[in-house]
Amino acid sequence: MKNTKELKLIDGHFSPDEAREILMNVFLGKIDFHQNKNFSSEERFGKQDVTALKRIPELQRSMDSISKIIEEAKQNNETLQITSEVRISLSKS
Repeated sequence: MKNTKELKLIDGHFSPDEAREILMNVFLGKIDFHQNKNFSSEERFGKQDVTALKRIPELQRSMDSISKIIEEAKQNNETLQITSEVRISLSKS
């Protein structure tokens, strides 16, 4: 495998309702991941995962922005073009 692999996650035109469902599920999944990571850190090590706790409000702000964009599209009877890639690189820890 070459050093970096790019994979398409989302690529298409979506109605506002479809876009909301897709994007909110992605962001809620990430929030859930970080909440579980923090919970695990608290249980295993007795301390919070600072990185996870920092990332949660960032993701929530992104969700607020998404909601505004989707509401605008809905009011203007527009669709949303969404493109998202995942870039995976191998590195030594």
